[in-house]
Amino acid sequence: MPRLLLTSAAFAAAILFAGDKPKPAKPEALTSEQFSEIHAPLLQPAKKNEAGSLTERIAPSVPGGGKAAIAIARRNFVDQLLFARMQKDGIPSAPLATDHEYIRRIYLDLTGRIPSAAQVRDFVADRDPAKRDKLADELLRSEACVEKWAYFFMDLFRANGKMGRGQNLFHYWMKENLRVDRPYDDAVRDIIASSAKSNHVVAASNVIAREHVQGKPQPDDGKDFGMVQQLDTHDELAVLYGKTFLGINFSCISCHDGRGHLEKVNVYLSQRKRIEFYKMAGFLGNSRYLMYWEDGKPQSGEFMIDDANPGYDTRGASMIRVPRFGGDSKPAFILTGEQPKPGEEPRVALGRMITAHPQFARATANLFWARLMGVGLVEPYDEFDLARLDPRSVPAGWEAQLFHPELLEALATDFRKNNFSIRRLMGNIVKSNAYQLSARYQGEWKEDYTRYYARKFVRQLAAEELHDAIVSATGRPGSFNYGGQKMGWAMQPSGPAGSGDVKYFMQTFGQSNRSNPPKPPMGSPLQAMLLMQSSVVNDRVLAKSDSTVQRLVDTYKEDNARVVDELFLGTLSRMPSAEEKQIALQALRNNRVEGAQNLHWALMNQSEFLFNH
Repeated sequence: MPRLLLTSAAFAAAILFAGDKPKPAKPEALTSEQFSEIHAPLLQPAKKNEAGSLTERIAPSVPGGGKAAIAIARRNFVDQLLFARMQKDGIPSAPLATDHEYIRRIYLDLTGRIPSAAQVRDFVADRDPAKRDKLADELLRSEACVEKWAYFFMDLFRANGKMGRGQNLFHYWMKENLRVDRPYDDAVRDIIASSAKSNHVVAASNVIAREHVQGKPQPDDGKDFGMVQQLDTHDELAVLYGKTFLGINFSCISCHDGRGHLEKVNVYLSQRKRIEFYKMAGFLGNSRYLMYWEDGKPQSGEFMIDDANPGYDTRGASMIRVPRFGGDSKPAFILTGEQPKPGEEPRVALGRMITAHPQFARATANLFWARLMGVGLVEPYDEFDLARLDPRSVPAGWEAQLFHPELLEALATDFRKNNFSIRRLMGNIVKSNAYQLSARYQGEWKEDYTRYYARKFVRQLAAEELHDAIVSATGRPGSFNYGGQKMGWAMQPSGPAGSGDVKYFMQTFGQSNRSNPPKPPMGSPLQAMLLMQSSVVNDRVLAKSDSTVQRLVDTYKEDNARVVDELFLGTLSRMPSAEEKQIALQALRNNRVEGAQNLHWALMNQSEFLFNH
């Protein structure tokens, strides 16, 4: 087994996050004790400054630094708003990231991969003052960016085997949307209003197919209508659309009124009633979900979706919620009370109302801000409280949910005015100096600074990012089957792929199985052991099979210093320090091939490698 060479800490092994498991539904008539037990995760105080605390622990082991500064150049409206707030409150920021920090960061954030040694060297040597903007634009239009963010949307919609073969079709469709920067509101309306003879031929309908609630285990008298629980599927879709497109979690009011339940959780939802959720789900009441059934067997993940149902039954039975109690189900948008126009298809109306409402743009802007900046302006992304967004009118006893309301509104407004372009939204963020701050902070860091975004927050790489970073560093691609083809990158297939050691490695580092919403990666000692012992790392650092180590020792036969520099640049995106280089050169002098292998292994066991900073 390769031995650790470097004197710096190999790996921050125990970054643990608390996770909440979903609770089963209960009847509405709850005792206070039952309610407290079921809603305990919601009633816990929000975790504050977690991103700042993690960064404070990890940042000393990553490069960068310089003196904290009050004044940083303001490059766009993001900077104008953030740095003006910092300056007003006397909050010093971290300095700007070095070119080495920046190139690794933006490659990981936009493509899920790390840059090659040549890409790092060329970027650092470039004297063009606009080189960072140019790199951002290049990456935003790259195929790697398409693949990374298509995979993100597949995780967001939990696209898995419940779609059957439609999973690959939906993945292809999402990639096409991203390639041409299709207006996001247009794609969302397609998803909400989609109908199909088969979700295996109409891509957008697969989100609906994915959310179906299984009904009877087999059809009655050859009819398959009861194979899907129609009403529960309406409800699941209404909850999904609320979370994903509006950033609002309607789950609780899908079972009971907010009053008497949500006063300690969400002021806005505490004022909403279950009948209002019925009306929201009522837009879907005509939708019919039919599972294909042939030769006595259900056809895996294949559905017909049309609008031949009679409407939402507010007294219909449920398999997963408390009994429905009746009432008016005439469709009405929960945020405004708006009803469909005369002759307008209800699902078409719902898509129009959701995407036209300001909350759609806010929620989308917040979602991407969280992914690129490490923590959302509202956290979690699907727990907006509309009664606490405006700091000027916060209910008594509550704090404003938004510390930067003007910034969120500016991001959302620009998103709307520019045709709901995801590419532009991400560009606004990554081209700001706020995004380009260093994770290192030389002044005294205070927890309250987190909400100012006074430094770049580190994050642990997702399982797919880590795998692909290893691929990039070692030059040894993976082997994933996708549509009958072999793929080398983990984010190229439509879903979690791989077998054996690779599958175990990915699952240990938190790869989503898409049964539940994705969660941020959680550190564990087992991850540290795998980085040291797994064949996913150890086999790839060997000087064989055209690995990076093999190519370097063969190419630079008399130049150990160049081998060391190239390994650092291609793995950590920086040159070695004098101390690191001395240690590495001594290892190569002792045994050139084994020393290079050990060095590469050690670099991938640094916190620098495991975290994006």
